[in-house]
Amino acid sequence: ESISWHLLQLLKPKIPVKRMVFHEITSDAIRQALKNCRAVDEQVVRAQETRRILDRLVGYTLSPLLWKKIAPKLSAGRVQSVAVRLLVNRERQRRAFRQGSYWDLKATLEAKGSFEARLVSLAGTKVATGSDFDEATGQIVAGRNVVLLNEAEARTLQQRLTGKAWKVTDLEERPVTRKPSPPFTTSTLQQEANRKLRLSARDTMRTAQSLYEQGYITYMRTDSVHLSAQAIAAARSCVEKMYGKEYLSPQPRQYTTKSKGAQEAHEAIRPAGSTFRTPKETGLSGRELDLYDLIWKRTVACQMADARQTQISVQLQVEDAGFRASGKRIDFPGFLRAYVEGSDDPNAALENQEVILPPLKVSDRPDCKKLEAIGHETQPPA
Repeated sequence: ESISWHLLQLLKPKIPVKRMVFHEITSDAIRQALKNCRAVDEQVVRAQETRRILDRLVGYTLSPLLWKKIAPKLSAGRVQSVAVRLLVNRERQRRAFRQGSYWDLKATLEAKGSFEARLVSLAGTKVATGSDFDEATGQIVAGRNVVLLNEAEARTLQQRLTGKAWKVTDLEERPVTRKPSPPFTTSTLQQEANRKLRLSARDTMRTAQSLYEQGYITYMRTDSVHLSAQAIAAARSCVEKMYGKEYLSPQPRQYTTKSKGAQEAHEAIRPAGSTFRTPKETGLSGRELDLYDLIWKRTVACQMADARQTQISVQLQVEDAGFRASGKRIDFPGFLRAYVEGSDDPNAALENQEVILPPLKVSDRPDCKKLEAIGHETQPPA
């Protein structure tokens, strides 16, 4: 917007001038933009000028101070100084961290199938886990009523429980619904491309720029999760054609951006056009294909039905020790058929989403095939 305003000031055209706005390089988008030209938005221009003033107030004032007090060629700024502060605060947390250690037991049990259970209580008192430690001291949080086992105590307990009778004392099943993530913004695309494709932020943006210029995706610098009606219709068409009507969300999903300053004029990053080409139909290869595939799956998944799962918790007792086995069953995969965050292959990831327990019931007496004492150490903030 600011560039358009400056061009008008410089060129001083003698004929009426309108601004054409589009967010994807496709013939439909260009034609639509030509039909909906508008005047330069003075409010947006003023917003850009305000940011520029802040940049100069902060950067021009602080950068020379850094040169004088710390080292030459350093710079401060409206955005980068805040980002550095976040990094410094996290590093201080990491340096202040004190490690704690604790032990527990893991049992491998057999009852119409094999499953694992962890020690959770001893004589009715909760056994300490990592969440019970104070990061600043490496000790149990003051006032926390837990049993902290060391190695010797854990091994003594292991020997005492070996060969004893086990019993299922309680079984609980709880339905859980998972909703798909919103379509990509610049930052979420960078994060997911790093997790799934091992791409740096720079490589991700370079590849996305190429996809945008070739007309495969919408503009890739955005903090909005908004999708146009055209994009929603295209995504829902893909879902129905590839997975069936039962995998469509009952109503079209429209996401709203939580941050106040988000650029709702831009859409989220999505495949370009009124119909979405599948990754195979693009003819792309290498990084471009991988990144397009990621964007395509995330966009399509956001219009799919919720995943329905059942979480299962089994409580077991042996002597005065309480153990818990946890399981998870997928009743309907929904959007997980298309996209699982952090996983390359949705079909393979579906298997990892499930933790199958054998068909147990209260008063069952499983056999303990193996009982291990396991040591743990708390970890600093990432």
